[in-house]
Amino acid sequence: MNFIKTETNIKDLFVLEPRVFKDSRGYFFESFKSSAFNEFGIDEAIVQSNQSSSTYGVIRGLHFQTGDYAQGKLVRCLSGQIYDVGVDLRDNSKTYGQHFGVELTAENKKMLFIPKGFAHGFSVLSEKAEVFYDVFGGEYNKESEGGIRFDDPDININWKVSDLIVSDKDLGLPFFKDFKSCF
Repeated sequence: MNFIKTETNIKDLFVLEPRVFKDSRGYFFESFKSSAFNEFGIDEAIVQSNQSSSTYGVIRGLHFQTGDYAQGKLVRCLSGQIYDVGVDLRDNSKTYGQHFGVELTAENKKMLFIPKGFAHGFSVLSEKAEVFYDVFGGEYNKESEGGIRFDDPDININWKVSDLIVSDKDLGLPFFKDFKSCF
């Protein structure tokens, strides 16, 4: 197996650490392998890949897609360092409303798998960071997008940054207490 899978406190949300092969030329690793993901219970195909670049203090999230466009994500940091977070929005889950976060860096090469039924967000801990994620399930659909406020007091995420930079769109998202799960 070319991945070390670390379970989290939330069912179906896990951290992957790829086996990295290093030599004098640099390094190589598999960031995705269909057969390995099938062993992890993920048999959906990647339907979209996204990449973003952000500066220190940027918070993106907490976002999700609903219905036929619900998405799972495999997130990794290509440069810099982020704090990546998944929030369980599955109303039948024992961990409904709980979150898990992990630092993803270009150096540690860890990845966070966030299944459908979760909100996702991250903060940038380094001067700049580039984030890449593969999307499973549905492609992006504007009419199916949703979100929860990043600073929701009931979820209580420590984003590990000061001097926050948040989009107007994300500042307008509803609080968790006003959210009705569709998962």
